Amino acid sequence: MTSYDGFRVERADKAATITLDVPGKMNRVAYAARGQLAAVFEELGADEAVRIVVLTGAGGNFTGGGDIAGFLEVSPEDLSVLHHDVAAPERCPKPVIARIEGYCLGVGLELALACDFRVATESAQLGLPEIGLGMIPGSGGTQRLARLAGLGRAKDVVMRRKRISAADALAWGLVSEVVPEAELDRTIDTIIAELSELSPLALAVAKRVLNEAYEGPLRDGLALEGRAYGELRTTHDFREGVEAFVEKRAPNFEGR
Repeated sequence: MTSYDGFRVERADKAATITLDVPGKMNRVAYAARGQLAAVFEELGADEAVRIVVLTGAGGNFTGGGDIAGFLEVSPEDLSVLHHDVAAPERCPKPVIARIEGYCLGVGLELALACDFRVATESAQLGLPEIGLGMIPGSGGTQRLARLAGLGRAKDVVMRRKRISAADALAWGLVSEVVPEAELDRTIDTIIAELSELSPLALAVAKRVLNEAYEGPLRDGLALEGRAYGELRTTHDFREGVEAFVEKRAPNFEGR
């Protein structure tokens, strides 16, 4: 069994769940854990038995953020590239769901923003409070938040340490769904079931095209989309999807 710094990995059916779990410390994310999380996402991305990844926290909270005292032990050079490890959910070819309850602060929000889907409970609180410590959100927080919520809102959150309620997070497009606490697991299971029925190849290509083309000109995005569409035409799943539609039956996607 592999040991990780403050989190665990469990597999069930087609889903793998990464749970941040540091009792008494709000599931703090240590410096070492960031590299370990990146390695785990790469491993799960290459595991054909895993179709969906869920990132969550134990004990009613996602995470209160990073291991603050540990930052003084990290060199400026290493701090400047932390965004690469935290972007691991975005690089993973599998759909990644952030299951958010309680506090989702600092690097926790940065990790969640790198996921594909974010589902939060009604009482969840999101935020990037780093500026109060004489630093900034340095693992993608300033950039992803501004792109998703807008520059003005991002300045409010980052520069004034404004907490984001679940309702505001939904209105701003930071989360895809807000549900009562009692319905969180059922909602996550529903999303897993929906995604499990789809072609893993098509999902991976769709994720790649959406992420890579998001910041570029429309012309470049259309070219990327077209090439990806053509690539899928050569796969079993593409043919199976078309034939199943014509034959009025459920498709049997095999990921090839």
